[in-house]
Amino acid sequence: MAALGRAWRALLRPRGARGDAGGRRGVRALRRSPVRVLQPQSARERPQSPGERPQSPRERSEPQPPPPPAVERCAAAPGLWYEKAAPGDRRMGKVVTIAKSKKFRDNHGKILLEGHRLIKDALEAGAVPQTLFFSTVGHLKLLPEAEIKQASLVKVKFEDIKTWSDLVTPQGLLGIFSKPDPAKMSYPAAQLNNSLPLLLICDNIRDPGNLGTILRSAAGAGCEKVLLTKGCVDLWEPKVLRAGMGAHFRVPVIANLDWESVATNLPDGIQVCVADNNDPDVPARTTSVPRGAGSAPDSPKAPVKSSPKAAPEREDEEGAAGIPELAAQHYYEDWAQTPAAVVIGGETHGLSPAALRLAASTGGRRLVIPVVPGVDSLNSAIAAGIVLFEGKRQLLWRHKQEDDRQKLPVSG
Repeated sequence: MAALGRAWRALLRPRGARGDAGGRRGVRALRRSPVRVLQPQSARERPQSPGERPQSPRERSEPQPPPPPAVERCAAAPGLWYEKAAPGDRRMGKVVTIAKSKKFRDNHGKILLEGHRLIKDALEAGAVPQTLFFSTVGHLKLLPEAEIKQASLVKVKFEDIKTWSDLVTPQGLLGIFSKPDPAKMSYPAAQLNNSLPLLLICDNIRDPGNLGTILRSAAGAGCEKVLLTKGCVDLWEPKVLRAGMGAHFRVPVIANLDWESVATNLPDGIQVCVADNNDPDVPARTTSVPRGAGSAPDSPKAPVKSSPKAAPEREDEEGAAGIPELAAQHYYEDWAQTPAAVVIGGETHGLSPAALRLAASTGGRRLVIPVVPGVDSLNSAIAAGIVLFEGKRQLLWRHKQEDDRQKLPVSG
């Protein structure tokens, strides 16, 4: 039996060299050829044109740029061609983001406009468009075709415009324009025909909504020109544009001026008045730096009764600059000579000493808007509207009086 067991074990032992306990030398390793991985059709190597250099494996592995946008003809306006932005096109997001920056606007001379009304007003005034982003072709029908031919027209999704828009209900139209030059603009004929020798000077208006509303009032009153000092908010800030409702393209606005430049932009013989909330009929409690209409009533000022051309006071003990005194009168009294200018101060800092010195040098006065005692000062935009339209009324009345005198028969 022992011999039989040894025979069976010999038969069951794997082939191999003697002395190999595991018999692993007789086991053949399985050799497999590498598996070839097939790439998707879009990632396969495209057919190579004659003379073209073959792509390296590294070039084939790098992400390929998106395909160029499709160019289509506008069915509503056959003379216009536009691009249809491809998925992943980020041009609008980039340009809108940087156009909202004042530094970019100053360095590159570009502004951002949104909405049919504002863009149409800009085009009709001669502003130069560079790129227009729109969500539907119907938006192009509302714009003058001749003016937008020179711009790049890009159709994008409305969701993309909504993402970058500042409006609650965007219209689906954004435009990048070159910053307009007031000297090269062509303002509406109706605006020019109703223009009056009335100028507005904005002194430290820093609230965008207030500045836009003031410009709108200036255009409505028929102001000949608006001057902005360096302390004012940027004229092309999106909130100023929205509040202005197209006033930027109806009345010349010269921005970022120092007070020496303000004086050089005024016509000869002009009288500069300043809007004020201090009523000379109300008893004063203390004396403080003069305030302009719209400024916060830190402490009421004593009524001013000196000559309009009084010399500047000496510096006080605290070292503050001398401020000239101006005669005060109510805004509805006769003051609008031909030509006339009004200074509106900001709500935070009020009228600057330079504004008062300019008014004193021209024989100007303080135009007081009386309010109920104890009521806070008027908003600067409201004060500007009150004074400007009163100035318009006085100038029109003065012109009517002159016309009536000219129509009188000449006695022999």
